Amino acid sequence: MRLSGLTSGRRQRAAALVAAAVCSTVLSWPGPAAARVTPSPPVGIPRLDWRPCTPGSPYDCATARVPLDHSAPAGRTIDLALVRRQATDGARRVGTLFVNPGGPGGPGTVQVPQNYDSFPKELRERFDIVSWDPRGIGNSTAVNCFDGTDAAEAWGRTKPVGFPVGEKERTAWIDAYEDLGRRCEKHDADLLRHVSTADTARDLDLLRQAVGEPQLNYFGVSYGTILGATYANLFPDKVRAMVLDSNIAPSAWTNGGRPDARTPTFLRMGSDLSASATLNRFLDLCGSAATDRCAFSAGDPKATRAKFDQLMQRLRANPVDTWTYARTVADTVTGLYIVDPGRANLARRLQDLWEGRTPKPAVFPPPPPVANPEPYLGDEQAMAVWCGDSPNPRDPAAFHALEESSARRAGDAGRFWTWAGEPCATWPARAADGYTGPWNRPTANPVLVVGTTYDPSTSYTGSQAMARELANARLLTHDGYGHTALFNNASTCVKTYESRYFVDGTLPPPGTTCRTDKQPFS
Repeated sequence: MRLSGLTSGRRQRAAALVAAAVCSTVLSWPGPAAARVTPSPPVGIPRLDWRPCTPGSPYDCATARVPLDHSAPAGRTIDLALVRRQATDGARRVGTLFVNPGGPGGPGTVQVPQNYDSFPKELRERFDIVSWDPRGIGNSTAVNCFDGTDAAEAWGRTKPVGFPVGEKERTAWIDAYEDLGRRCEKHDADLLRHVSTADTARDLDLLRQAVGEPQLNYFGVSYGTILGATYANLFPDKVRAMVLDSNIAPSAWTNGGRPDARTPTFLRMGSDLSASATLNRFLDLCGSAATDRCAFSAGDPKATRAKFDQLMQRLRANPVDTWTYARTVADTVTGLYIVDPGRANLARRLQDLWEGRTPKPAVFPPPPPVANPEPYLGDEQAMAVWCGDSPNPRDPAAFHALEESSARRAGDAGRFWTWAGEPCATWPARAADGYTGPWNRPTANPVLVVGTTYDPSTSYTGSQAMARELANARLLTHDGYGHTALFNNASTCVKTYESRYFVDGTLPPPGTTCRTDKQPFS
């Protein structure tokens, strides 16, 4: 679920909202905040000393010190790295908006600055936008199970890329992640037990108090939705406004509160089915376009689906350089996350492989002007959160059968998402203070849940479930593509509703659907 954010331009499409806005629910909402003041925080609340991240940068950075174990505040402490972009229209400033960009394992101090322009213009004008690297991640006190980058890279070479194919690769994959778990337990076993989503939600409440907000404004995407739901149920009276975009159903994340799981997290979430539907839709749209718009097009949808299946069969037998079948499937699923330019680039890579050429290396966006734009982000950081929080089968030998079952219902994408859960089978730590529910504690204000219909990672059914499981939530459907409406800059309609909600509490009418501004390959 971890994102590598690329942004795209947007087209205006707000006029259609005028009539619907008349019917929208309006809450009793505080007006714009007074001028910024930074009094000394009470004892136990972190003090934030904001300074420019780099000379001339529009972003400020700070470090917060918080307890490792919130039940033992006098014990060991850890550091959280924060980043802030102040509201561009200070006279109309509403307050501070905290953002979690997903993961687990997403470094907010990098991804939020990199995707800053994706936020609706009114939010950038009227809110200080603040993000942070959650505990265990990136520039904060991080889970790092190697003595240096050489050791981490050497470990990475011991496992297949994408997922394992065949008995030999399955053994190598299982052994590699079991070895990683042993290394992590030796490095800092105590940290592994205190990087749960509930720990981070408690950090977030301290950060809220540190910036002087009486209630929380929060925007969470992907994994950030389960973090938001956890906060909303631990601190329900502190929710002013909360948007959850591309959702993980709490019941799927926690296995309904049962510690013993027979199905991996991603299959409970329906990621395999959602990725399969998204891939088929991509191939149909590609096949309906000419090759100058979608390089992989075979002239019609049916022929393009068949071409993809034939390419997968060919790569199983004869990889193109290092592009194996498994690497290509993994690249295809993650290549569906960002619509523009992600899908056109994915189509070109698939066509290169079809013609026997090695695809060109990916071009990444320039690093944002922050202190450390390239922190270490090893697999163990996401695993420490996810495996410690979310139950998964504990027998590695079970995953081959689970893979075949998922492949029967979801094709190639099922193999990718099944094996994505296997590292948790041998992970050595469980969260010391996790949160498994209840999820229906009434919040001070309603939550806005945004779900995209064709999402290769978090299914639309997960957003529907989030809206049902929370006590006070409204679902906004984005009839579109990609992982998160926010980072895809996909719908002016969605952005308009989000802006109105954050500024004055106006919810979209029940059952509202927003369409994407532009169809892929159109």
